[in-house]
Amino acid sequence: MLAPIAEHVFPNLLPEPGFHSIMFFVSAMKESFMLQETIDAIDWQILDRLQDDARLSNVDLARAVNLSPSPCLARVRRLEEQGLVRRYVTLLDPVKLGLTVSVFIQVTLEKQIEPALEAFERAVRARPEVMECYLMTGDADYLLRVVVPDVPAFQRFIVDFLSRAPGVGNIKSSFALKQVKYQTALPLPQQGPRPKPTGERRPRRGRRAISL
Repeated sequence: MLAPIAEHVFPNLLPEPGFHSIMFFVSAMKESFMLQETIDAIDWQILDRLQDDARLSNVDLARAVNLSPSPCLARVRRLEEQGLVRRYVTLLDPVKLGLTVSVFIQVTLEKQIEPALEAFERAVRARPEVMECYLMTGDADYLLRVVVPDVPAFQRFIVDFLSRAPGVGNIKSSFALKQVKYQTALPLPQQGPRPKPTGERRPRRGRRAISL
């Protein structure tokens, strides 16, 4: 059931070269579904609180989710072990640090084969200016978000690195004029996962349900 979804998400990958990417996507989806089966409403509340303020003490966190400190800490440890909490970080202000230029870059490779994809991804991971990089569907193969202090710095990034990166065939850049919204908190369910269907029939659309 998941394979057709993966094929829809990665239509620009040829069957053989893209096989490993599709299988990774399917495996990740299966793992996600399995993990969500083990999470209850209190876990969702804990995750929501932690992603809003990772410096929240265990005592304050326990109070916020109506638990005593020991069970709350045990839940946090379990969520960390499951990989739902990857790490705790500090968010810096890029503008106050002088990183005022944000650019989105579409990159198309000369060949869409697995070695070319892997070589390009290794090169991109090594660059601190690249904040995000996604393998995409559509015309371009990759979408990058790059943060630099000024336009000359961006020019050096393109000329000295990206244009020379393995397998790069085409580059299109778009400068962000204004950041309308930016958040790191994920849109988590507030009351836990939706209940499973019970099989109860609903009235058809366009007809009024009448109780006798």
